Amino acid sequence: AGLIGIMIVMLFMILYYRLSGILASLALIFYGALVMALFKLIPVTLTLAGLGGFILSMGMAVDANVLIFERMKEELRTDSTLGGAIEGGFNRAWTAIRDGNVTTLIVCGILLWLGSSIVASAPVVAFAWALAIGILVSMFTAILVTRTLLRLFVGTPLARRTWLFSSRLGMG
Repeated sequence: AGLIGIMIVMLFMILYYRLSGILASLALIFYGALVMALFKLIPVTLTLAGLGGFILSMGMAVDANVLIFERMKEELRTDSTLGGAIEGGFNRAWTAIRDGNVTTLIVCGILLWLGSSIVASAPVVAFAWALAIGILVSMFTAILVTRTLLRLFVGTPLARRTWLFSSRLGMG
């Protein structure tokens, strides 16, 4: 079910955001692989609650990309270059991404603190650890991986075709 959900989200991102959606999907695949590697290294027990935390953090990773791409679209509407739109989009989306993720990390800390004093704490702790690790990795992939992938197109002939970066720009 999780794999089907991810595939549907990736398909939506590609259809709606075009090239940016493809890059976000690549970053999401990288995110999933990195989180699973960290779960194996730490080790995190993937209970049903832990899987819930992982899937929630994946949704937040997609949300970060959506915020960035919507800000990029706004920048492109003001006749900004692709490079300017990428930087402006990331700068304008960063505060919302940071605030949402820091708030979630605070909640994870509270869950870990309270979960350690509850008799049936394993599911709560597994959820909190999986969510916290996923949030930290999602910030890394949204801010560094997606930005780097987008920057690769600056200065290429594709950068002049702004319609490739969103289906809703109304630009050619």
